Amino acid sequence: MRELESMLEHYNYQYYVENNPSVSDFEFDTLLRELQELEARYPEEADPNSPTRRVGSDLTAEFESVEHRYPMQSLANTYSSEELGEWVDRITREIGEVEFVCELKFDGTAISLCYENGVLQRAVTRGDGKRGDDVTNNVRTIGSVPMKLRGEGYPAVFEIRGEIFMPYASFDRLNREREAAGEAPMANPRNAAAGTLKQQSSQVVARRGLDCTLYHIASDNLPFGTHIENLEAARKWGFKVSEHMKVCRTRGEIEEFIEYWDTERKNLPFATDGIVIKVNSYAQQRTLGSTAKAPRWAVAYKFQAERALTRLVSVDFQVGRTGAITPVANLEPVQLAGTIVKRASIHNADQIAALDIRLGDMVYVEKGGEIIPKITEVELSERHIDSQPFAYITHCPECGSELVRYEGEAKHFCPNSAECKPQIIGRIVHFVGRKAMDIEGLGGETIELLWENGMLKNIADIYDLNPQQLASLPRLGDKSAANILDGVRESKNVPFERVLFALGIRFVGETTAKYIATHFRTLDAIAKATVEELSEAEEVGSKIAVAITEYFADERNREIVERLRAAGLKFEVEEKRRSSNALEGKSVVISGKFIGRSRDDMKALVEAHGGRNLAAVSANVDFIVAGENMGPAKRQKAEKLGVTILNEEEFMALISGDAIVNTAPITTAEPQAIKSETKPIQGTLF
Repeated sequence: MRELESMLEHYNYQYYVENNPSVSDFEFDTLLRELQELEARYPEEADPNSPTRRVGSDLTAEFESVEHRYPMQSLANTYSSEELGEWVDRITREIGEVEFVCELKFDGTAISLCYENGVLQRAVTRGDGKRGDDVTNNVRTIGSVPMKLRGEGYPAVFEIRGEIFMPYASFDRLNREREAAGEAPMANPRNAAAGTLKQQSSQVVARRGLDCTLYHIASDNLPFGTHIENLEAARKWGFKVSEHMKVCRTRGEIEEFIEYWDTERKNLPFATDGIVIKVNSYAQQRTLGSTAKAPRWAVAYKFQAERALTRLVSVDFQVGRTGAITPVANLEPVQLAGTIVKRASIHNADQIAALDIRLGDMVYVEKGGEIIPKITEVELSERHIDSQPFAYITHCPECGSELVRYEGEAKHFCPNSAECKPQIIGRIVHFVGRKAMDIEGLGGETIELLWENGMLKNIADIYDLNPQQLASLPRLGDKSAANILDGVRESKNVPFERVLFALGIRFVGETTAKYIATHFRTLDAIAKATVEELSEAEEVGSKIAVAITEYFADERNREIVERLRAAGLKFEVEEKRRSSNALEGKSVVISGKFIGRSRDDMKALVEAHGGRNLAAVSANVDFIVAGENMGPAKRQKAEKLGVTILNEEEFMALISGDAIVNTAPITTAEPQAIKSETKPIQGTLF
């Protein structure tokens, strides 16, 4: 097993860091399967940092908050060569002759990796700079992050900071998958990387193809006295360190580096948004010191968002499933950020008025990381003398209904929800989506085909579909019709909280639906609840509460709900058969990681024995079940409120009838979090 681990880590390093694989994917997978089989047979010999951990797990885990040993400060930003020059001149005046290191600024999410004796112990997000979330299990799936170091000379204990990002190839693949599943595409690689890193299933993280580049080491015992030397050493230890670094000694050399990468970055396979300039010498860094927010010896030069000048030809108006009207500009094709741009977002009537955008104008278009570029400015010197102010539409472009604008809303809306085609189709697409009813075979094109043939007018019609009528439609046939109807039948087993989300009530997202379902237990209770009663549920504010009451006040919605009830959909939380009443009337918080059980398993045990799960610590909580790495903030709040804290063994004894819950708080061992210490530090603080 140790030999296989060593071989796989070596091949992994060649593939992800050196970009020079020496074995085929088939050979690598064969060795990995062999190791997995051995670990299954001899679990006591399995290494927590085994290469098999890169595959991920489907167990969910809470991200515990831990303190950074060394604070992760932010960088001061500059957007002009003049400001950068002033910074360089100030540094030179204060400390004399100085070397700077120029590096690419990766557009991702910051991470701190903690190593002890060459083994990865913990991966923590930046958070607020003092505390971050422990995302170790997810980071283990990233191939470019070494779980065991190579070579020698690294400190016994150190942290290395860097950026986790999503390469363009992974980002494009992810969005293709999301669109195929009927989900909205991610806005940009930065958001995609941050969202992926906080996924509760590390298997999902493993599939999404994140990458990691490291740019700073923090330790009390670094081997070298300069930033660049330590990064070169880190490369030999197995870390992926950027090849695009340069030591500069003059302001002119720094400006040349920036000018080169302002153009060349367009050819990189990942997103960058600037250049970071640091003083190379640690001794000089300590002399310069830091402000409360940022080091004085480093600065980030941010690239200007790319923009292009082109002509506005026309404006289309799109109607969403909620009736929201979104204007989209049609442009003369122009090259921007490596792609040909033909359309751009204008957002709403207020933005059109603020920019005084008119048809035929020459406009500046930026693509600052978003999928759809946006118009940011009008070139007034190019405006035709006969141009007229833009007249925003007053009626729906699809159904002709007069548009309305609700108080506090930036957009206009079509109120004709029952007969406006895009709204109807949008609601049905939402209803059948993977996170809702998950009905395979009913994609957007098929739904539109069924609507055009009079077979789908609302979501309830799905449960009246006829197999013969379906099979007779173009592009379908008997097999496709059978698959669709199989999916429809399966959807009747979808739990209540997903049915509630599928209804498409405005502002009620996936998570909010879960909270509401848990609080009210049945759809009838939700439908009868007042705004005040709805607002008592967790995560439900007045805006959401009003939207729910308006939904059930509409007779057409009530009719659809009754048809769905008749079709057999689940309209109440299923009461699982209890194992006992040991926790009858008790409210419980599950926190931390447990031996052999996921947090969902522990929550299921609470419900099976008559208890109720809560997410947050409050005076309403009867006790907390604390596993390893329980968040210090939760523990402190529990102790302050006098809430009982049980460990896993005590909890299992309680539900088995061998123990009772005491009223006095029960304490357990301190959580395994990194303690904050005030120490002198070599290197940067971010």
